Amino acid sequence: MSLNKVLIMGNLGADPELRFTQSQTAVCTLRVATTDRRKDQSGEWVEHTEWHSVVVWGKQAENCNTYLKKGRQVFVEGRLQTRKWQDQTGNSRYSTEVVANNVQFIGGGRGGDSPRNGQADSMAPDMSPESLPAAPAVAFDDDDIPF
Repeated sequence: MSLNKVLIMGNLGADPELRFTQSQTAVCTLRVATTDRRKDQSGEWVEHTEWHSVVVWGKQAENCNTYLKKGRQVFVEGRLQTRKWQDQTGNSRYSTEVVANNVQFIGGGRGGDSPRNGQADSMAPDMSPESLPAAPAVAFDDDDIPF
């Protein structure tokens, strides 16, 4: 059995970046910072910030681009994915990112709840758990599991 699940709650370090694939599917990249406090060797509290690259697809990507901006707090649920690519000199490079299944907008961040790009507040998505569709029931036997 295996599980690839990531939960992150943090703040955006930059405005979302929206692009479209050749087939016109929206893809949005978020930079999310999480910070924790630790005591160092001298007993002093220090903060450590970790930066996460998050990729969001489809309509949710468009909503992220419209309603999120730098400083806004988000809760991201997704999975880790590592991509291999070649740099300009032909060396292999790797990038690990979170592929989001769900992004919830939390708090007002620095810019409140007003949408970017001048769209009306009534367009804001309802991202509460009650508004999400229920997961379909799936029935299976132990014999159906391939491992």
